[in-house]
Amino acid sequence: MTDRTAAVTRETAETDIEVILDVDGDGDATVDTGVGFFDHMLTAFATHGLFDLTVRCDGDLAIDDHHTVEDVAITLGQAFDEALGDKRGVVRYADRRVPLDEALATVVVDLSGRPYFVWRGEFSQSAVGEFTSDMARHFCESFAAHANLTLHARVEGRNAHHEIEALFKGLTRALDDATRVDERRGDAPSTKGTL
Repeated sequence: MTDRTAAVTRETAETDIEVILDVDGDGDATVDTGVGFFDHMLTAFATHGLFDLTVRCDGDLAIDDHHTVEDVAITLGQAFDEALGDKRGVVRYADRRVPLDEALATVVVDLSGRPYFVWRGEFSQSAVGEFTSDMARHFCESFAAHANLTLHARVEGRNAHHEIEALFKGLTRALDDATRVDERRGDAPSTKGTL
């Protein structure tokens, strides 16, 4: 198997971001975005997906968390797309349901090469700390667009912290499953021969 790693940077007038990703890692995380709850979610993302992940972001948090979360999602999506390359041998499809106490998240992914996002659900509170709850939905949307994958996600519950955490854990578990290499397959999992 080839080395499935990527290092991607993004610099705009709003954010300065570095993402380093190893798809076949051990779950090691070094995360600093300036948004405590977002750092917690990205650390959980690395831990539960067994992805080695470094994220550093200097964003315009004096305005709000929008650009930081969106641009990290864009950069992380680009890192996944780059690390997976031609996706030769990957499982491709995966789904996960992850509970966290009263909350439940359902996530389905297809490493299709076609960015598409479907969302169902609402968050019970408008924010968790300095993190705007709806930015979790927007993170998934931006990530899917730049990772070139199809993503369907749904949350339910009554505590936004739990709903968002279940969502991030469901996403990373589904990604871990979908990106695994099936030793029986030598090519891309598509009748077209490419993804």
